[in-house]
Amino acid sequence: MLVTEITAKSIDEALRKQLEDLETSVDAREVGTVVQVGDGIARIDGLKGAMAGELLEFIGADGRTVYGLAQNLEEEEVGAVLMGDVTAIRENDQVRTTGRIMEVPSGKSLLGRVVNPLGMPIDGKGPIKAEGMRPVEFKAPGVIHRKPVHEPMQTGIVAVDTMIPIGRGQRELIIGDRQTGKTAIAIDAIINQKGKDMICIYVAVGQKASTVANVMETLEKHGAMEYTIIVSATASDSAPLQYIAPMAGAAMGEHFVYTGEDGKPAGPENLGRHVLIIYDDLSKQAVAYRQMSLTLHRPPGREAYPGDIFYLHSRLLERAVKMNEANGCGSMTALPIIETQAGDVSAYIPTNVISITDGQIFLSTDLFFQGQRPAINVGISVSRVGGSAQTKAVKSQSGTLRLDLASYRELQAFTQFGSDLDKSTQDQLNRGARMTELLKQGRYMPLEFEEEACAVYAGGHGYLDDVAVKDVVRFRTELLEYLRAKHADVLAQIHADAKFTDTTEGALKEAISSFKKQFAAS
Repeated sequence: MLVTEITAKSIDEALRKQLEDLETSVDAREVGTVVQVGDGIARIDGLKGAMAGELLEFIGADGRTVYGLAQNLEEEEVGAVLMGDVTAIRENDQVRTTGRIMEVPSGKSLLGRVVNPLGMPIDGKGPIKAEGMRPVEFKAPGVIHRKPVHEPMQTGIVAVDTMIPIGRGQRELIIGDRQTGKTAIAIDAIINQKGKDMICIYVAVGQKASTVANVMETLEKHGAMEYTIIVSATASDSAPLQYIAPMAGAAMGEHFVYTGEDGKPAGPENLGRHVLIIYDDLSKQAVAYRQMSLTLHRPPGREAYPGDIFYLHSRLLERAVKMNEANGCGSMTALPIIETQAGDVSAYIPTNVISITDGQIFLSTDLFFQGQRPAINVGISVSRVGGSAQTKAVKSQSGTLRLDLASYRELQAFTQFGSDLDKSTQDQLNRGARMTELLKQGRYMPLEFEEEACAVYAGGHGYLDDVAVKDVVRFRTELLEYLRAKHADVLAQIHADAKFTDTTEGALKEAISSFKKQFAAS
């Protein structure tokens, strides 16, 4: 029988070994209780150390966990918004602080999927294995990390790319009444990014579930879903989910901007990716935030919106960025959408977002019903920084287009008072009518920039002057088909040079002249 000799030394060694292996970390979390719950809001007692925007963990009586965000930090209570099933929470349920802010899954595995603002899949295609997590609220990069917008972000829409050009990293507002084609422009822009190394995120806020399903179906049909993420907070979702959706979409986009293809932080040797994000629409997010704020008993301001509604939109849209070389050259282009009431752009939310963004595309109901699609009012639409991102091919042809159309509209209004017109005025009216017609474009029919440049070239150099107005769109369509079939080398050269050289311009003139001879008027 072995007898272990116990000595003072062996006891000392055993105790030391146990102390070395001892876990000394302490999970110190405050625990409070729910005092009141309802309308997606919970009031909590006992969380003295909760931080603004902190993620809170609610433990229901049946063991279910629901997460919420701390919003109101009052002397006695904390007001929080609930992000899950509100019915699972009752009075006296426990609430714990987490010490972190809300995060959403991010990475390539989200591409082609439809998720809710928490990153949970809602398309029935199984679970998502995310590459990482990104905070929903993230400080936008400072001036020192940015670079001026200089690369074009083509939408494939002639009117936009010629007169209201958008650059990578820009924030361009799409604004107009309901049913004027705002979403159509955004969807066309997504479809046009195919093969352009651009990741797209479509954030649907307060839309009907059937509308989101239609968007997904359209993108799948055009092969655009493979590089797109849809973040959906439908009209039936709670106000907190609708409020957080645009920020969740921005967080998912930031993953690609701030990391390279290998998933490591972007830098000079590891380039970040390019992202296009659509917020459809921020009017509904503002309404959700107003509902949330009023139920939290925050003091209402103009139109009953809370005082920090401008800050909500400005900090979201400032996250659109064009990074400099030292930070990987990635970009996030934002196209926020705002719905106006009876064309009133001077209302609170529209003026806020107009002042935050780098330009706006204004869609007019009158133009829409006149058959001008897209119904862009060129007079009050503007792009403040996109001009420096436009390719020389398009810029050289569209330089006078805006002025020509403005003078055409002015003359058109003037001619209503008299019929005697001199030849130059009549010529200007004829040219203006044809150029207006040339800018009409069907849905889901995006064009490459070299095709847009050729179409505008034909109009600007008088090739359409003797074509009937009703035949202009057909002339453009058939001309581009002819160029693709017989003069693909000219289009390829314009694409490669991104400008018109004397050689390509001469070849284009010949091509348009030969096409015009065979074009049959209807």
